[in-house]
Amino acid sequence: MSEARGNNGPHSADVGPSGRKIIYDKDGKPCRSCNTLLDFQFVSKTVSPTPQSEKGNIEGSKVYKKVDPPDVEQLGRSSWTLLHTVAATYPEVPSDHQKKEMNQFMNIFSHVYPCSWCGKDFEDYIRNNAPKVDSREELGKWLCDAHNEVNEKLGKEKFNCDLWKKRWVDGWN
Repeated sequence: MSEARGNNGPHSADVGPSGRKIIYDKDGKPCRSCNTLLDFQFVSKTVSPTPQSEKGNIEGSKVYKKVDPPDVEQLGRSSWTLLHTVAATYPEVPSDHQKKEMNQFMNIFSHVYPCSWCGKDFEDYIRNNAPKVDSREELGKWLCDAHNEVNEKLGKEKFNCDLWKKRWVDGWN
C-alpha cells in the first residue's frame, strides 16, 4: 500500500492481536481510526474490562448508549456504505456543477478521512484513477473498482462490479 502520513506507517514492526500491523499517527501514538479496537487497546494498554454490550447508557441519558469510537473496521464499513449510497443517488445525467462537486467531494473525503493512512491510500487511488463522474453508472462502477482494490489489499473477496446496482440501487429482488 502507500506510505503513511504519520511517523510509523503500515510497515511498523508492531503487530496487534488481530495479526494486523499497528498504524501510528503523526505524533507517534496508535491511530484510533486506523486500527481495530482490540489492536488499539492492546497497543495503548487500555483493554476495556467491560464488553461494549454491558456498558449501559451515558450518565443522565435514557437513550444514548456508551459506545466506543469506531475502529478501522467499523469506520471502513460505514464509509463504504456512505460512498456507495452517494453514488447510488447521484444523478443519471449530472450537470457540470454536480460533476465538479463530486470530484471535489471525493478529493476532500480522502484528505479528511480519520485514518490518515487509509485517506492517503484513497488519495493515491484518485490521483491514478480520476473519479468517473459523467453518470451514476460510471461513478458506481468507479467506486466499486476502488473498493475492490482495497478488498484485494486486505485479502478480502472482490465484489462483481456488474452487480453494483443490485447491491446499492435496486436491491436484490
